Amino acid sequence: MALSHITPDYHAELGIAPDASAKAIKDAYHKMARRHHPDHNPDDPEAADRFKAVHEAYAVLRDTPLRAV
Repeated sequence: MALSHITPDYHAELGIAPDASAKAIKDAYHKMARRHHPDHNPDDPEAADRFKAVHEAYAVLRDTPLRAV
């Protein structure tokens, strides 16, 4: 049995509503990126993974055509 591809919930990753404005998306990204940056969490081996997930969410949501999909 093949596993289906599960699309990440980018809005949840950034802690914002699905109808968030571009400014709210950017502000949430900066807040979450600072919180999860590996340099700020040197003793947390999962910090880099969380930081990458936040960056991926922002990369998709800041691109208006991708956000509409």
